[in-house]
Amino acid sequence: MTHELRVQAVSQVTDRKPQPPKMPQRLEALWATDVFTLSKMQASLPKEVFKSIKNTIQTGGKIDVSVAGAVAAAMKDWATSKGALYYAHVFYPMTNATAEKHDGFISVQGDGTVITEFTGKVLVQGEPDGSSFPNGGLRSTFEARGYTAWDVTSPAYVMETDNGVTLCIPTVFISWTGVALDKKTPLLRSNAAMNKAATRVLKLLGHTDVAPVNSSCGAEQEYFLVDAHFAHSRPDLLLAGRTLFGKPPAKGQQFDDHYFGAIPDRVQVFMQDVEEKMYKLGIPAKTRHNEVAPGQFEIAPFFEAANVASDHQQLTMTILKSTAKKHGFACLLHEKPFAGINGSGKHVNWSVGNATQGNLLDPGDTPHANMQFLLFCGAVIRGLHKYGPLLRAVVATASNDHRLGANEAPPAIISMYLGTQLEQVFNQISQGQPTSSAHAGVMELGVDTLPIFPKDPGDRNRTSPFAFTGNRFEFRAVGSGQSVSGPLVAMNTILADSLTWIGDALENEMAKGTELNAAVHTVLKEVMDKHGAVVFGGNGYCEEWHKMAVEERGLPNLRTTADALPVLKADYIEELFERVGVLTPVELESRFDVYAEQYILAIEVEAKLVVSIAKTMIYPAAMRYLSELSTAIVNAKAIGIEMGKESAEKVAALIQPMLDNISKLSEAMTKHDFAAPEEHMQYSAQTIRPLMDKVREYADALESEVADDFWPLPTYQEMLFVK
Repeated sequence: MTHELRVQAVSQVTDRKPQPPKMPQRLEALWATDVFTLSKMQASLPKEVFKSIKNTIQTGGKIDVSVAGAVAAAMKDWATSKGALYYAHVFYPMTNATAEKHDGFISVQGDGTVITEFTGKVLVQGEPDGSSFPNGGLRSTFEARGYTAWDVTSPAYVMETDNGVTLCIPTVFISWTGVALDKKTPLLRSNAAMNKAATRVLKLLGHTDVAPVNSSCGAEQEYFLVDAHFAHSRPDLLLAGRTLFGKPPAKGQQFDDHYFGAIPDRVQVFMQDVEEKMYKLGIPAKTRHNEVAPGQFEIAPFFEAANVASDHQQLTMTILKSTAKKHGFACLLHEKPFAGINGSGKHVNWSVGNATQGNLLDPGDTPHANMQFLLFCGAVIRGLHKYGPLLRAVVATASNDHRLGANEAPPAIISMYLGTQLEQVFNQISQGQPTSSAHAGVMELGVDTLPIFPKDPGDRNRTSPFAFTGNRFEFRAVGSGQSVSGPLVAMNTILADSLTWIGDALENEMAKGTELNAAVHTVLKEVMDKHGAVVFGGNGYCEEWHKMAVEERGLPNLRTTADALPVLKADYIEELFERVGVLTPVELESRFDVYAEQYILAIEVEAKLVVSIAKTMIYPAAMRYLSELSTAIVNAKAIGIEMGKESAEKVAALIQPMLDNISKLSEAMTKHDFAAPEEHMQYSAQTIRPLMDKVREYADALESEVADDFWPLPTYQEMLFVK
């Protein structure tokens, strides 16, 4: 990118005026207008058909496939009334992406005319290629059959684009042999397993009326916005999602002036456009604000049922990216698009509950006396301690490795923060009997005109990867570009396993004649005695904790994806998923293979880009500048002016080691004789990535020396601050 083009790009951005915002419609008029909701079903379906569908959606009852024809006809009429000519089975392969296969409603008649047609058969089942997506060996090219199957619990919707309207039907994606090729199938299984175990425990506590228990999710989405003119001039942003070169600007985030600051006008117009699309799709966007880094923002929804929330999260990422293009932005969902600048995560708020007992992770005003809460919270403590490495594995990606463990994100050590109040209660349990809970209290500010308001009984801990936040747990280690399904599957599964263990333990105690309260306290004490080491309320960033966690508490510190992903192959993890009925050993192994391949490929792409950009953009620019600088020195000397050679010598001294490390990186990339994916991942982490960093070290130093009008890439200063 020449200096003239960069100046032109900056002027185009700074001269760009935000699109004038439309007068927003009332929320009630927008809400779920593009969703085939229960109310729309009720208005268009026969009474008995609607009753059957509603029962399946609300109680998890078995679906009656015979009603599919009536539902398909009503769904088609609704969608075509909104302009849809096509429908798509939408599914979620193991790549964190969203996939869809479009088919027309068209049916050709014998006389050459056509009609719109959508039958129950095509609603219930589709047939995309089962071998074209990464599947870890579950499907070969010559064994291509795969199926999509209608998920009635996640509502159909229409997606409006500039090219038309499509009816979208959320589905699972399975192979001809019946194994899960997607992220939705394990999520539905994990929720069913958790419901079964939770219902049993609730009945042991004396509840006779127990509605189906469901997990819920609210995912806070962080993202960056970069002007498209700059993004399109950065091959690394386009192909890898992050900048592989770039020196820090003089001012970054050190003044903390961006977090919760005034939202730039152009960005706010973009946000309003995003929210309008989300509201029409029934996605309950609630919060928007500037995040810590310049150019970084966040959008967060209300809680929803985990399965629907997961689908909505995929839609949210799609909407952010597509809407950004219309506003002249590129939306970056990479966890660390800018080195040295705060990265992006996706905090997954997770809880469990039902219609009869409410939120099962709500401690109430007296948590020490709330047996129901204590048992469910104790189950999470046990699960997190036994299977913490699993939670680290499900957030392990090449991009998330840049964020985890830094002072902007949780450490790679999985621990749990309970807060002062609950930590005291569980300490009392471990010592014998819980007798009291700290009171919430009130906040008095000493100014008569300011209100007195209730104060939480405990603080928040932003350094904990898994923190209790009042009536839910917040899993803070999930990556910005990840599907939330994997983390939800892991959390539901470990909870189901722990609740099953608690149910067995309670029954054993009561079979001895132990009274229920005493049995609960005995079980909880065993939980804390065996698994209390995972509870930590201090600073998760400090070195003392890292040492204590590993050496004294035995908590693993899996620093990289190469360290974490092999957990999925561990015998105890395989036994967990098989025992709970969420993933078969074959399905679990396929996920390891897919995620390992994705990790290796991500680093290979980045390494190729480092070599290409350094050789074809940075090196030529540095040499042109060195040539001009050398010529200037010679010409000045010819007229009797002695110019210092320090700048030219410094540039020359940086060019050669950069070239040397490019050669080393290129040579390292040619090695392919690995015995197993684990070996290949470690080689990528321990050899390829450090060599990439060395090339960058010299290239970024050159950026500090080479004249701005010679530098070929948009700078951090331009990308982060020009909006």
